[in-house]
Amino acid sequence: MAASPTSQNPIGVAIAGLGFGEAVHLPALLSIPELEPVALWHPREERLDQACSSTGLKGHGSWDALLEDSRVEAVIIATPPGPRYELAMRALQAGKHLLLEKPVALNAQQVADLQREAIGRGLSVAVDFEYRAVPLFQQASRLLEQGAVGTPWLVKLDWLMSSRANPERAWSWYSQAVQGGGVLGALGTHAFDTLAWLIGSTGKLQAVTHTAIAQRPDTQGDMKQVDTDDIALINLELELHQGGVAPAQVALASVARNGRGCWLEIYGSEGSMVLGSANQKDYVHGFTLTIQKSGEAPRTIEPDEDLRFSTTWSDGRVAPVARLQSWWAESIRSGRPMVPGLAEGLASQITCDRSMSTH
Repeated sequence: MAASPTSQNPIGVAIAGLGFGEAVHLPALLSIPELEPVALWHPREERLDQACSSTGLKGHGSWDALLEDSRVEAVIIATPPGPRYELAMRALQAGKHLLLEKPVALNAQQVADLQREAIGRGLSVAVDFEYRAVPLFQQASRLLEQGAVGTPWLVKLDWLMSSRANPERAWSWYSQAVQGGGVLGALGTHAFDTLAWLIGSTGKLQAVTHTAIAQRPDTQGDMKQVDTDDIALINLELELHQGGVAPAQVALASVARNGRGCWLEIYGSEGSMVLGSANQKDYVHGFTLTIQKSGEAPRTIEPDEDLRFSTTWSDGRVAPVARLQSWWAESIRSGRPMVPGLAEGLASQITCDRSMSTH
């Protein structure tokens, strides 16, 4: 078993990956008294130097050096998906607690391997399914548990984004299946976890995936082949928390010009619930939650006081990440399992893998 950090001192955390890691995880970390950022890692020296000079944190270009740093008790791995499994496994073997971006790894077998290693070493591993920490999503969960729509009969989740609709957007790891790119890894991981959390686990499944933009220019301007999906349509059965099943339809796209954003619709025996946002740039700002009971007018719902953020940032992504980091700190301190953790990451990845293989 890993030793739990002493309660007096904050847990020393390193951040690996300096895109989302520096923009979102770092400001979130600075707001959590139980956690303290102590180091950064990036494979490119000039990028690492730039981040270290702006943050004042120590930098490591070597993963071994980071893991040998005695101040590093936990690591946030916010790299692209390709190297994540190897970095995470080595960190677990070095006795570090982890917070992993998603997709956690390139396939479910890798996630299962990480889960086995973490359990064997008594380490806390969080997975950054931020929607579980967003107040209106938590409110939806609470209302569904209270039977607000009765038994779900039909579920629809549309996540139609335009982030990659420009064919001039450069070819990158996102364009490569071997690197974990594609819309299933980017949006499907969140979508499947949200459905599993709010409604029930995935049963039967059929999927169609498609690549609308088959070539993109590389940094030299040469056209390169894209082998990842940018559209995925999935029909599935959800095995309801309260028993029984409900059909669900999931539509994901990263190339939907003027796409409608993220919308979850739940139609049940007693009424309906709609949770959604047309804001393409922010997880929090713009979401609305509407309930309509049978025979009644629709009602807009605000989150209960205990679910609201005490602090918000102009970048709405920071607040839910900070909330999730605080759950992780509590899991490390107490030794209790982290939710969302690798069990949830594995369930989501299994559904992603099935969606890739069934069409």
